Amino acid sequence: MITISQAALSDIKQIQNIVDITWPITYGKILSKEQLDYMLGLFYSNEALTLQYNKKEQLFYMIYEDGTNLGFIGIEHNYNGETVTKIHKIYLLPETQGKGIGKKVINEIGKLASDNNSTALVLNVNRFNSALGFYKKIGFEIVDEVNIDIGNGYLMEDYVMEKRL
Repeated sequence: MITISQAALSDIKQIQNIVDITWPITYGKILSKEQLDYMLGLFYSNEALTLQYNKKEQLFYMIYEDGTNLGFIGIEHNYNGETVTKIHKIYLLPETQGKGIGKKVINEIGKLASDNNSTALVLNVNRFNSALGFYKKIGFEIVDEVNIDIGNGYLMEDYVMEKRL
């Protein structure tokens, strides 16, 4: 059984462990090692995660199956003052892929979003990320294309996707 529970500050190490496993697989063929390292430091250093957690702009949740940590999510309700929930982060261990766990997690995020009066889920996905097909399959649609300057000469080249609830 899949369970999602709100993360504690003490879960930062677990989040970083998941990122250390998933990011090279997810982005290793898309981004240079230099950009990958830069982004990991920018978004997943102890300082960055502690700040994100403490500001509570993103709510972090850990994903478990029978007590085993499978991944984590970071979401934000009322994103940009609208009745949408933004999925900032969703990372599951590679061995979970193709088992329906991602779909279950998205459904749980949908329940959290509905409980907070959201009418849609939104997320950004790298335009070359293989997860794009998964998101389309479960009902997300591309609504925009963005290039986000993250500094150091790097861009995040993303699609913005939305799923109505």
